[in-house]
Amino acid sequence: MENQILELEKRYWNAMENRDFDTVKKLTRFPCIIAGKDGIRSVDEATFKKMFDSGDGSGLKVLNISEPQADVISKSCAIIAYLVELEYGVQDPKPSGKCACTSTWVKEDFTWVCAMHTESDLNK
Repeated sequence: MENQILELEKRYWNAMENRDFDTVKKLTRFPCIIAGKDGIRSVDEATFKKMFDSGDGSGLKVLNISEPQADVISKSCAIIAYLVELEYGVQDPKPSGKCACTSTWVKEDFTWVCAMHTESDLNK
């Protein structure tokens, strides 16, 4: 089961990288909770779509996902933490950054969806 949760994270990142909102939407529970360098917020689907579209053209490339640690809390809840290395910008790539991420996945209607995601930039 832990491997399945890691594969869901990879699928999510791949959809973000490829600007595939339909897949991102299918993998997200709304409202979802997001925490990162811009603070904490609960985001509904319409707001999430605006956020997704506002990043259009900026580009994102996942260079590496490492050190995953996952735990299945129950038949319908799992958590995962890992490191992700990202490169930003398509036209003019910026130096990569590394984040520690966590996600909470819940099973609704026989489908796993991400209910919460956090990103914390790591010190260089």
